[in-house]
Amino acid sequence: MDITTALGTVMGFGLVLFAMATGPGGLVVFVHVGSMMIVFGGTTAVLLMNFPLETIKGLMKVMLRTLLFKLNSPSQEIERVIDYANLARKEGLLALENKLQEVDDKFFAKGVQLVIDGFPAETVRDIMELEAEWQRQRHTTGKKMLDALGSYAPAFGMIGTLVGLVQMLQNLSDPSKIGGGMATALLTTLYGAMAANMLFIPLSGKLEQRANEEALLRELMIEGIVAIQSGEGPQLIKEKLKSFVPPSTREVVAA
Repeated sequence: MDITTALGTVMGFGLVLFAMATGPGGLVVFVHVGSMMIVFGGTTAVLLMNFPLETIKGLMKVMLRTLLFKLNSPSQEIERVIDYANLARKEGLLALENKLQEVDDKFFAKGVQLVIDGFPAETVRDIMELEAEWQRQRHTTGKKMLDALGSYAPAFGMIGTLVGLVQMLQNLSDPSKIGGGMATALLTTLYGAMAANMLFIPLSGKLEQRANEEALLRELMIEGIVAIQSGEGPQLIKEKLKSFVPPSTREVVAA
């Protein structure tokens, strides 16, 4: 799990909810069904208008991946590649097949399988780069949806504010209805601002960062697997892959 995403989400909502709960009236005064329907219902409706249903179905997976999935570090990936390179040098490429059961990364496993199947190095590179590009496009689409949600939510908050003001102004002669109009006017803006700035926009930023990290690891894997297929020695592969690691941490990469 990515602890920073989880911690930031809990802290953000926790502090705001605590401030609400300790104020006059408690949390109850911040609950308004009509405002929720305008913001969250409206945001969902516009998302359906803007993106295909199949794409939207994958949004939750993208969000959960951003929150729960933890990537290996470049140093860890280099160590894994070197381990496979040593095995291939000692026992041959076919010996790598016995280690595939230990691999939970489908991208890395596919690359190793291509090597085992005897495809040329350039073919392995082409196939893996296509796979990496597809994954990058998937993350890009997920980020677009989160960015869209981050812009829709405040917009519907403003729409709800206008609806509440109209309702309030039309019922100035009846003081008992002014409160409901004001609640809709103010709470929709609150809901929209919270959803955008405490959920959608931060998740979009984290997804972009995660996509960049994953793209770096994918490129590292491609270079390493192609080097194994080309018959390069483990030490040469390690030195080549060190370029993916910050200079300050290169010395800790295992041989």
